[in-house]
Amino acid sequence: PPGFQVAPETKAVMKWLRSIPFVLSASLHGGELVVTYPYDYSRHPMEEKMFSPTPDEKVFKMLAKAYADAHPVISDRSELRCGGNFVKRGGIINGAEWYSFTGGMADFNYLHTNCFEVTVEVGCEKFPLEEELFTIWHENKGALLNYMEMVHRGIKGIVSDKFGNPIKNARISVRGIQHDVTTGN
Repeated sequence: PPGFQVAPETKAVMKWLRSIPFVLSASLHGGELVVTYPYDYSRHPMEEKMFSPTPDEKVFKMLAKAYADAHPVISDRSELRCGGNFVKRGGIINGAEWYSFTGGMADFNYLHTNCFEVTVEVGCEKFPLEEELFTIWHENKGALLNYMEMVHRGIKGIVSDKFGNPIKNARISVRGIQHDVTTGN
């Protein structure tokens, strides 16, 4: 829109993401216990809670589940806790189906980089007290490590020419998935 300005720190992160070939990331938030995945913005701007999958829906569900299943509270089947309404979904949800918003990092990463990002709501408190951080860290440490190990799933390798030289910005397409990625530097 006219007059819309991107904050300097947002521009810096966007530049950083485009300069380093990240493939996996997570954004950590507070206020709930759930893992969300793209798209966060509903396909229909007037629809508030509309399932809006990416072409890589299965991969995103696998990534979100890897985090949720390794988190001791998110994986807890009790509906009487914060995040209890996500128990029947396995502690994960498509972001736009929970609530739609524009300008999120997970959507940006998917649309403009090779990076797949989920959003992790790490605890019930939106702004936890300092003395709660130690517990939150321990509840999330194993899940973070499990999530990071997911970087080894899928296709990986080097695209090279007939002389063995790496090819920068080669487009890689997977039949049946309308979302290409490109090779890094």
